[in-house]
Amino acid sequence: MSDIIQLLPDAVANQIAAGEVIQRPASVVKELVENALDAGATEVTINIKDAGKTLIQISDNGCGMSPTDARMAFERHATSKIKSANDLFAIRTMGFRGEALASVAAIADVELRTKREEDEVGTLIHIIGSEVKAQEPAAGNNGTNFMIKNLFFNVPARRKFLKSNATELKHIIWEIQRVALPNPDIRLSLIHNGSAVYDLPPANHRKRLVDVFGKALNQSLVNVDEETSIVKVFGFIGQPKYARKTLGEQFFFVNGRFMRHPYFHKAIMRAYEQLLPPDTYPSYFLFLELDPGEIDINVHPTKTEIKFENERDIWPIIHAAVRESLGKHNVVPSIDFDQSGSIDIPVPKKSADNVRFPEIQINPDYNPFDNEKKFAERGYSPFDKEAGQGRSSMPESGREKRNLENWEDLYQGAQLKLKPEPSGIKVPHEDLYANTPEQFSGKRVLQLKQRYILTPVKSGLMVIDQKRAHERILYEKFLDVMKSDSVASQQQLFPQTIELNPADSALLKGILQDLLQLGFDIREFGKDTFIINGTPGVLDVSSPELIVEKLLEEYKNSPVDARSKAREQIAVSLAKASAMDYGTELKQEEVDHLIDNLFACATPNFSPDGKKVLTIISTDDIEKSFSK
Repeated sequence: MSDIIQLLPDAVANQIAAGEVIQRPASVVKELVENALDAGATEVTINIKDAGKTLIQISDNGCGMSPTDARMAFERHATSKIKSANDLFAIRTMGFRGEALASVAAIADVELRTKREEDEVGTLIHIIGSEVKAQEPAAGNNGTNFMIKNLFFNVPARRKFLKSNATELKHIIWEIQRVALPNPDIRLSLIHNGSAVYDLPPANHRKRLVDVFGKALNQSLVNVDEETSIVKVFGFIGQPKYARKTLGEQFFFVNGRFMRHPYFHKAIMRAYEQLLPPDTYPSYFLFLELDPGEIDINVHPTKTEIKFENERDIWPIIHAAVRESLGKHNVVPSIDFDQSGSIDIPVPKKSADNVRFPEIQINPDYNPFDNEKKFAERGYSPFDKEAGQGRSSMPESGREKRNLENWEDLYQGAQLKLKPEPSGIKVPHEDLYANTPEQFSGKRVLQLKQRYILTPVKSGLMVIDQKRAHERILYEKFLDVMKSDSVASQQQLFPQTIELNPADSALLKGILQDLLQLGFDIREFGKDTFIINGTPGVLDVSSPELIVEKLLEEYKNSPVDARSKAREQIAVSLAKASAMDYGTELKQEEVDHLIDNLFACATPNFSPDGKKVLTIISTDDIEKSFSK
């Protein structure tokens, strides 16, 4: 039998490697922008079309490359960042593996223009599917300009499973954020389909955060700054009252590189214990600086997973730094109570000469019975109901007699209270639960802790999650609205204006047409600003801007993400954003209405995202719990 093992061609090997390194257009943006930063660029411009599927153009003013370096850069494992294995333990650059450009060239049409400052002319290289089409001198500016066209043109399976433009743009924006935050001194611009998404000038860390996430973030930031012999921790955390129900503004950076670290995330969450509302996450932007020899970034090609040598020592440092910052800014409750509105009591000096005893003014001529005499002289009785309304028709002798006879009326109320009850009759004690709505006797349903609804059924006890039930009801209503031609929109008497960060603004623009079919009337009102003129008639919306913000949060974190299900995804997100929160107390009629609408749904057992809405505790299980 002949030998069957052989070396793969370079083009095939590069396509295999591209499956790990280049997963979507955002991966290309990440690798090329990091290369620009390693080249010493101070200005980087990213221009994309159709969320990177048609074109990704990245230009910088870095050091550029010579003709030989420009050609070598597309070879596998070709890099200028490291030369020996020892260099892996002192990496300060963003890239070092030498796989990115070879992977990109294997699955796209790549055109590179580069020029060094000392060269008179630059270099043009054109590669399609790992095949070099042209290499020639060309004019150009100092620095490097990449044009990536038709990504995954020769890998149709990968291109087919790319997500919608809105989703792919969202991932590109995330990658830009991860590069922009640790490098505030670099000017970054992101342009999508001719419109600017980001134009970030050089600034400090706080200003860069505000430029990236919007002005509303500035008021919630709390400074963190702690330096030890092991690690330096600095950055910002968010105040607990601005915490969100979804993840999205949690960033760790080590030596300027973004990383994911669940263990350190737990340290921050532990520092926020007893401070956060239920099921919410705080914002944090923390930068760690330590010796590169104490970390290993060569764990995964994406370089977002990092191993720490002193992981157990860094954990308490992060926890203490966050806790201390919360305490310094009076975010953590202190022992002192709020003194606003209290009376300032002056404390006199301890001197015997200044001590003055309190003085009481007494009127020795005061007689409490003078008023009764005056009433009697004028023909009034202090106990007469007609007193003060005119002279009584009773003769004067009769009035005086009545004054003497009715003196006990002053104590009539007290006598009624002190009057003993007849023997044999017991007065029931006041029932503390007599006026509460949660009564078992004569009631069909019971709301438990403003979270669950309990109702008896033939087989036992049914328990319904009220929030998930409301989500299911709203979801099916929105689907019916989308299918029907007539959409009822409730116009706002006073239109609401909402300002979003560039990432959310781009996301909202992508789903505006679908929201219009649901009954929303939202128009652009300037850069990253929208005006809400109307909301769906099926919703009882008191705060339209809050509904839109929650909708975007749910949409960004929705697991459903397919082009054919884009409208369903919007309906799911809107249902979750509009549903009642846990802790909402419902009246008896509202509970009955909720149950009736739930069982009128096509799928009442599960919420739109597949979670269980109700469960039944059988009578046998209840009896078993009492048989022990």
